[in-house]
Amino acid sequence: MTRVQLDARRLLCPLPVIRTQERVEGMAAGDVVEVLCTDPGARHDIPAWCRVNGHQVIDIEERGDELVITVQVGEAT
Repeated sequence: MTRVQLDARRLLCPLPVIRTQERVEGMAAGDVVEVLCTDPGARHDIPAWCRVNGHQVIDIEERGDELVITVQVGEAT
């Protein structure tokens, strides 16, 4: 299992989702991406994208003004 971090801070909607999608491409099921965000909309946008694309949100953590959204990659569709 691979675990990577994606810096999507200072990016506004829809860029955090787009960057997450680009990062997940080519990763294996079970791999984990930790997305660092400052856009409050990412709290809803990334989980919605995960539901549509078969990925799972493991955790959403607030660290000051930042969100850390942990996503586990699902099976390729």
